[in-house]
Amino acid sequence: MNTATPTAAIDGQPITLVVLDMAGTTITDDGLVERAFRSADAAVGLADDDAAREDMLQHVRDTMGYSKIVVFRHLAHGDEALAQRANAAFEAAYRDILSEGAAKAIPGAAEAIGILRSAGISTAFTTGFSAETQAALLASLGWEDAVDVVLTPADAGRGRPFPDMPLVALIRTETESVRNVVVVGDTANDVLSGVRAGAAASVGVLTGAHDERALRDAGATHVLASIADLPALLGLPVPVLEAS
Repeated sequence: MNTATPTAAIDGQPITLVVLDMAGTTITDDGLVERAFRSADAAVGLADDDAAREDMLQHVRDTMGYSKIVVFRHLAHGDEALAQRANAAFEAAYRDILSEGAAKAIPGAAEAIGILRSAGISTAFTTGFSAETQAALLASLGWEDAVDVVLTPADAGRGRPFPDMPLVALIRTETESVRNVVVVGDTANDVLSGVRAGAAASVGVLTGAHDERALRDAGATHVLASIADLPALLGLPVPVLEAS
């Protein structure tokens, strides 16, 4: 059970759990997700022409943070078999991209997570990917043990924008209250999941899919340039970044 005396707080509220999105928040995206969606389209034929393909990609951008199978069900117009094939092709393409070494940590992310854990704060990673792809993403960075809990939509019941993953993280870490939780992400759907979970703060970061207006419109209590700024928001030491 997370019973450490909190040393972190936000607006006077003690914080003992931070729930972090992965791609775009702690790990660079740089178009990798769109690239994998394009590969899935090429493999199974989701779009009939260039106009339909652009509509598909816009939906992908708008729903960044969602469980990927949910996105594919929409794109497949209710054809479950097609959605499953497309999702499998997407996951395979994304793992192939990871094997090229394309994924990188957001500068300061590892240091920020280390500061949180040193302060006795529980940490969790959440994602819209499958467990297999999540594991491959963590392995590509050597982050298998970077946080206390890793979750996918399948672990929680529903993905974003629903509150399930933050709430399951709370249960897994035995955190006392949602008022001791901060949720952090780069998409409106990440933010909305934190708002719906009743988190003390739902924090947007500007290193991924959505801009400040989209994050604020979703209910972000704070918007930061990057995850590297999170410790300072919580009253903790600022990460010291290695020179590039």
